[in-house]
Amino acid sequence: MDDHTRTEDSAVPKYMFIGNYTAQGAHGVLSDGGTRRRQAAEEVVGSVGGRIESMYFAFGGEDVYIIADLPDNKSAAAASVVVNSAGGIALRTVVLLSAEELDGASKMSVNYSPPGKS
Repeated sequence: MDDHTRTEDSAVPKYMFIGNYTAQGAHGVLSDGGTRRRQAAEEVVGSVGGRIESMYFAFGGEDVYIIADLPDNKSAAAASVVVNSAGGIALRTVVLLSAEELDGASKMSVNYSPPGKS
């Protein structure tokens, strides 16, 4: 199995962090460079028991994309809150699902009444 596939039984939760640097953060990237920012991200993710699968800098709508394996939502939230509170980047966190996880979710029975259809 490669890094891009996983079964529901062996699933390690994956998260995508999408970030936009503030002026302060962009200044830091200019002075430190991308390699140092990647090291900093690896330190954050590692400190909560995770690992970075990939990290890309971008331009346009967002400045950085990180895909990471983390133990759980609590770990992802802790990393996100600490990074956001530092003020150098506005970070959004997205929980990622494998195809198998989506298959399992689609087979679950869910009770739901849409608005206006009691």
